[in-house]
Amino acid sequence: MTDPTIHIRPATPSDAAILAELINYAGEGLPLYLWEQMAEPGETVWDVGRRRALRDSGAFSYRNAVVAEQDGKVVGGLVGYRLPDEEQEITQDMPAMFVPLTELENLAPGTWYANVLAVIPQERGRGIGSALLEKAVELAAATGTSDLSIIVSDANPGARKLYERSGYKWKAERPMVKDGWKNPGKKWVLLVK
Repeated sequence: MTDPTIHIRPATPSDAAILAELINYAGEGLPLYLWEQMAEPGETVWDVGRRRALRDSGAFSYRNAVVAEQDGKVVGGLVGYRLPDEEQEITQDMPAMFVPLTELENLAPGTWYANVLAVIPQERGRGIGSALLEKAVELAAATGTSDLSIIVSDANPGARKLYERSGYKWKAERPMVKDGWKNPGKKWVLLVK
């Protein structure tokens, strides 16, 4: 059962720092790995994450996010959007680690894609993730779809159980390409609802 003191609201630019943390939790360290490669001179990896969260466009933007808060403190978040109805082209210059993710997204065209779902570790187990998944249904409906999708690492059974309890089902999987990213996972798994 969701804690009634949890409030879900649209993210704002002032949430950029916590959004960067949440995307890194959800991405199991992949965002930090990528941000390290994007950092400009004098910029930390967290600066890159905040900068990306502050963008007005792009997948990882505060404009695509909602946050769950309690007592004025953000305890979780959801970043998502509707995937295009047509397949995304996989070009020769696409980094290899994104190819399997794009292939999976292409198997769920027109769905509302929960790109990031994360809860601060010490706040887990209180129904916040479930409440955010319920919010995803509402956000999907606002884009004209009742179909949802999410991709999870095979090394994250806790998240997968949460998604399956919420009605998501296995659709496909692809081997991970790590390019130096250290993670115990072997496959990305696409779940749809």
